[in-house]
Amino acid sequence: MTVKEKINLLEELLLVEKDTLKETTELNSIGEWDSMAVISVIAMFDSVFGKDVKTEEIKKFKTVKDIIDRME
Repeated sequence: MTVKEKINLLEELLLVEKDTLKETTELNSIGEWDSMAVISVIAMFDSVFGKDVKTEEIKKFKTVKDIIDRME
């Protein structure tokens, strides 16, 4: 999966308009980034990437790139 595909997946997950997120986008600047988004990201890691990611780890993420890096 390319970086662009991962960003598109994240945009769909967070219900934000396509091509609005970049690797440098800070998560706190995304209006849709809230506790439900964190739960959705955890579920995405499990279902799409087969990875067990904890809430504490997600809370340490600062940018979209942090999420993308964990997808690999």
